[in-house]
Amino acid sequence: MRKKIPVDQVRLGMHIHELCGPWMSHPFWRTKFVLKDPEDIRRLRESSIKEVWIDSNLGFDVEPGETLEEVEEKVEKILEKANAPEERRKKVTVTEELKEAAKTCAKATDAVKTMFGELRMGKALSAGAVDGLVEEITTSLDRNPGALISLARLKTADDYTYMHSVAVSALMVSLAKQMEMNDREVHGAGRAGLLHDLGKANVPMKVLNKPGKLTDEEFSLVKVHPEEGHRILLEGGSTDQVALDVVIHHHEKVDGTGYPHGLLDGQISRLAKMGAVCDVYDAITSNRPYKQGWDPTESIKKMGEWTGTHFDHDIFQAFVKCIGIYPTGSLVSLTSGRIGVVLDQSPQSLLTPQVKVFFNTRTRTYLVKPEVVDLARHGCLEKIIGAEDAAKWGIKNVSKYWAAPS
Repeated sequence: MRKKIPVDQVRLGMHIHELCGPWMSHPFWRTKFVLKDPEDIRRLRESSIKEVWIDSNLGFDVEPGETLEEVEEKVEKILEKANAPEERRKKVTVTEELKEAAKTCAKATDAVKTMFGELRMGKALSAGAVDGLVEEITTSLDRNPGALISLARLKTADDYTYMHSVAVSALMVSLAKQMEMNDREVHGAGRAGLLHDLGKANVPMKVLNKPGKLTDEEFSLVKVHPEEGHRILLEGGSTDQVALDVVIHHHEKVDGTGYPHGLLDGQISRLAKMGAVCDVYDAITSNRPYKQGWDPTESIKKMGEWTGTHFDHDIFQAFVKCIGIYPTGSLVSLTSGRIGVVLDQSPQSLLTPQVKVFFNTRTRTYLVKPEVVDLARHGCLEKIIGAEDAAKWGIKNVSKYWAAPS
């Protein structure tokens, strides 16, 4: 039997079915679990969560003498602000969303790290365990898709594997929305993206974080991660066919040269093809110990050349519409001879984003005060000439011009 109770009635042995409040408000990455550690109770009571749903069929009930009426009376008022999706999903600019996106990105990355750690210790995992993470990622993307997706590219060597999962989840959600999937399908795509590299939990960390090229033996260890992830989900009792499919097939290519099964175009599902595009984009735009990430615009151009061999043409075109020809964070040159970084996309055209201009190529100097130019604004005479190479002009740390909230 499921009951909603205040947190001061929670005790060890109870099965938590749901935490009442947004995922960012509680200290756990799971939303369904049995309380086994007194420390978890302390963390729960010190959080902003005021009530939880328990399932007495799967764990302990409330203490004797507490009636359901008494419990319901205590939890009559739920966190109204937390349950106001229209406010949480109000459209904002990239700059306005960056702060919240950074929080979501950091907590989601920590949650994936914890999840991988539990898997390394042999603990089971079901696909539904990550639903809270997917919901928060989706909420940030609804407010502005560019902020979290772009922030997730800024990885360190130690957190690459975990943050990559968050980035692919965000890209999958955005792509699913672009392809006009329904809410259930969008959530399923995000969940699959978050879990796609699950099998890497069984790959030695020294291999995952190696600062140089992998040996053939090391690459063989990495190549088994799709099958390992699939096995982990099955052993956890997962029946999520989308997640199972994306986990095992996100490295397949439409020309049949992918792995683990060498599937051809018609044998690969739409969701697995989406996973392949999102996985590669984040991988090639992220800095790694052994290489600098490509500029987002350069990455889109390269991936376009691989369409028909690696990627499905229609899905890749939808992906470009989703993140832009010049994605947020791209360094571009304008007709005025100035260089800037793309801040936000324009609903009017993929060619007219907002650009924060900060460098003059004619004088080879930085502007005293960077200027935001909206290329879609009526009467704007500026246009993008093309992507720019930061190294050519000695520009370092391009991300500081767009990744800091105002």
